[in-house]
Amino acid sequence: MSPNPGADPTYPAAVARAVTQVVVHCSATPSGQWLKGCAPVTIDSWHAARSFRRQVAARRAFNPDLGSIGYHFVIDLDGRVWTGRHVDEVGAHAAGHNLQSIGICLVGGAEREARYTAEQWDALATLVRRLLPLVKPGAGVVGHRDLSPDANGNRVVEPAEWLKTCPGFEVAHWLARGMKPLPYHVQAMPVAA
Repeated sequence: MSPNPGADPTYPAAVARAVTQVVVHCSATPSGQWLKGCAPVTIDSWHAARSFRRQVAARRAFNPDLGSIGYHFVIDLDGRVWTGRHVDEVGAHAAGHNLQSIGICLVGGAEREARYTAEQWDALATLVRRLLPLVKPGAGVVGHRDLSPDANGNRVVEPAEWLKTCPGFEVAHWLARGMKPLPYHVQAMPVAA
């Protein structure tokens, strides 16, 4: 399914498009619940149902079995990092922001205050650290909800303005804490599916 599925996907030496954001998402399934089957394949089927489609050439070149997935990476409960779209391919994960972003999806997170496994948190931190040198200097890491419109024009997207709660935690606070989650946002590894 991917050139190197599992805990250490192959990373390119550079990104050919101008990436200015890394956007963290959740799969909007209950925290700690395994997806049925392989996580990227399941998400691909969801995105196909929403009429997402990858370009034929991009699909031929990378992960040809995933015809619709909108994310570039998916982090499973056990910390495995799966590839979706290639980082040079425009994603389908954050309307109005896809051209300049890379999308990462954490499995789980349906709750307003999501909980992820320690393995997921570690994988997210490692992945973000590996991606940032590949993108434009000063690239930001944000949560999907942070891309909601600033309805009152005060230059702050406040909780009342969120269109979604995804990914269920404050990405800015996570970054400020050295990519360490608050204890409340960590849960034990669930029993395998």
